[in-house]
Amino acid sequence: MSFMKKPQHRIFEYTPQHYDPEKDEKYQEKERRKKRLGFRTARARHKVKTKSAIYYIILFAVVIYLYLLLSGNI
Repeated sequence: MSFMKKPQHRIFEYTPQHYDPEKDEKYQEKERRKKRLGFRTARARHKVKTKSAIYYIILFAVVIYLYLLLSGNI
């Protein structure tokens, strides 16, 4: 004896109003051509480049050299 009924699954049918399959295929083809030719996306252009470990080692060595030079130990 249940007081509440179990919910029934509802049928969901949605047809997009502004979808144009022909345009979608053209867009996908254009993107494939861009990828094949090597064009970069806007996101790829703004990628932050990381510095290599060698850069930090050289910077550290220069700082140590300047410290020793200014302290008079060299």
